[in-house]
Amino acid sequence: MRFIVPRLEGPDRVTEVPRVFPRGDISVNLTNMKNAERRPYRMAARAQSAAATGERILDAAVALFWERPAEGVVLADVAERAGVTVQTVLRRFGSKEALFEACLQRETARVAHERSLPPGPSLEEAVRVLVDHYERDGAGVARLLAEERRSAVVARVAEHGRAVHRAWCEAAFAGPLTDRSGPERDRLLAQLVAVCDLGTWRTLRGCGLDRAETERALVELLRPLLTSRFPAATAPTPTDEEDA
Repeated sequence: MRFIVPRLEGPDRVTEVPRVFPRGDISVNLTNMKNAERRPYRMAARAQSAAATGERILDAAVALFWERPAEGVVLADVAERAGVTVQTVLRRFGSKEALFEACLQRETARVAHERSLPPGPSLEEAVRVLVDHYERDGAGVARLLAEERRSAVVARVAEHGRAVHRAWCEAAFAGPLTDRSGPERDRLLAQLVAVCDLGTWRTLRGCGLDRAETERALVELLRPLLTSRFPAATAPTPTDEEDA
């Protein structure tokens, strides 16, 4: 590339002096510039596509997990339902166990969101949220619990679910629990966990109660626990006949 650099020689005379620069010094590759601009977009699109694929795989695994025994869920079926290959599943999650762990984490977050409560919920609001969850997932959870003794995976899921349920009861009934301490608090929490258990909902529904009546029954079971302190049992007073 040639540049003309003017040089003064005297008051009015200008002489053009050629100056040569090597091409490599100021070479600009327009193709590379365009590729550099596109690279962040392509990386973002690739990340979005990978995330979407991961969600499809989780959706497929969770659906199969609800439909059949846990031991009957195989990666080939997960891959087929998700529209990917088994290699893609393994590349994304590493193993069947890791896939189930990811399913557990996502479903735990979903349940926590669905069972979230407003600050200071009324008893009726807490029961409504609880029954919402059981009406939606109760049948599937009951089927899973039936496999608990036969499947280590299901046993771990069930144990985790019990911990989540206990934490929900502590949050839903925080006020009454705060008023108690020690064994009295522990006993009340155990009673609340039992009344709000899936089994109680199944029993009420199995007795022919519709949803509205089931909610009412749960409220009636819970209210005495939350609004009164039962007096301690006292020894019976001996009668005159007993004294004789």
